[in-house]
Amino acid sequence: MKRAAAKLAVQPGLRERNKLDKLERIKVAAAELFAEKGFDAATTREIAKAAGVGLGTLFLYAEDKRDIVFLIFNDELDRITDEAFASADPAAPLDVQLSAAFSVFYRAFSKNVPLARILLKELVFFSRGTQAQRFHEGRTRTINCITKLVEDALKSGKIRADEKPEFISRSIFYLYAGAVRWWIVAERPSPARGIADLKRVLALQLRGLQAAAEPAAKPRHKGARG
Repeated sequence: MKRAAAKLAVQPGLRERNKLDKLERIKVAAAELFAEKGFDAATTREIAKAAGVGLGTLFLYAEDKRDIVFLIFNDELDRITDEAFASADPAAPLDVQLSAAFSVFYRAFSKNVPLARILLKELVFFSRGTQAQRFHEGRTRTINCITKLVEDALKSGKIRADEKPEFISRSIFYLYAGAVRWWIVAERPSPARGIADLKRVLALQLRGLQAAAEPAAKPRHKGARG
């Protein structure tokens, strides 16, 4: 009886380990094939074969090929988000905090440029599938982290704004999203150059483009001619 109970207690652990092993094999195989052949040329059948799983098993983890890309990235993006916003110095100006946080994303994407291009260029607005939904939830979490920085900056008087923190953080995310895609399409995207460019964009956003007030006209002397 005790042996049977012990066996039952071990079985869920073994099943879970087997699932995690298959998941990791799928992610590795897909990442390698996408990087080697490109997103369009690689097939789900090839990915399943390279991972050593059946096609049906593959679709238990991701609904289609696009969903597989999100499957590869989701856990890593969660980790990167945690690391990025933990690196922001609360005493620093807002643009410095944001640059430090986003630089973590740039460096991570630079480690596998072909795969990052697939994610950033082709799939950012794709929302069908379990993994795609999780990706967009992660994007919302990133925006919420930006909102926290903005709220703190407003409370401390580092910035002043009439707009709500949520709207400000969304506009900041739009800038980052555009800048990182502009960067990733370069032939050899350098993280240092990309981050430097983003810093300029953020500084411009936070400084604003409002024209300076016209200087007051100098008073005319009494003896001046008309």
